[in-house]
Amino acid sequence: MGDIVDDFNAYRSKMNDRILEDNNKLIKRIFNLDTNAYMAGALDVKTKELLGLVASAVLRCDDCIKYHLETSYKEGLTKEEVVEALGIATLVGGTIVVPHLRKAYEFWDALENKDS
Repeated sequence: MGDIVDDFNAYRSKMNDRILEDNNKLIKRIFNLDTNAYMAGALDVKTKELLGLVASAVLRCDDCIKYHLETSYKEGLTKEEVVEALGIATLVGGTIVVPHLRKAYEFWDALENKDS
């Protein structure tokens, strides 16, 4: 089994390139909107990433959870901050979020192990 962080990033990059090569204006604008939404503004990037993480967990999007976990990690959020946000997501989303919580913990551990 490959490294789950590298595997995720390679697949995401490959498929994003594939999607964008069709040059669909609507899809390109959505990608651009997503990029710009997470830039610093009235809220800092860390706060926006935690908001994205909570929303992604409640919506049960594992790819989105991984993306926000990695960005949160790169932005210097601590495990405690991330776990607290995931706790809120589980409270709001209910027990249906627990399987995604398991995957989130696994991915965060992989991020930490890459730097060990």
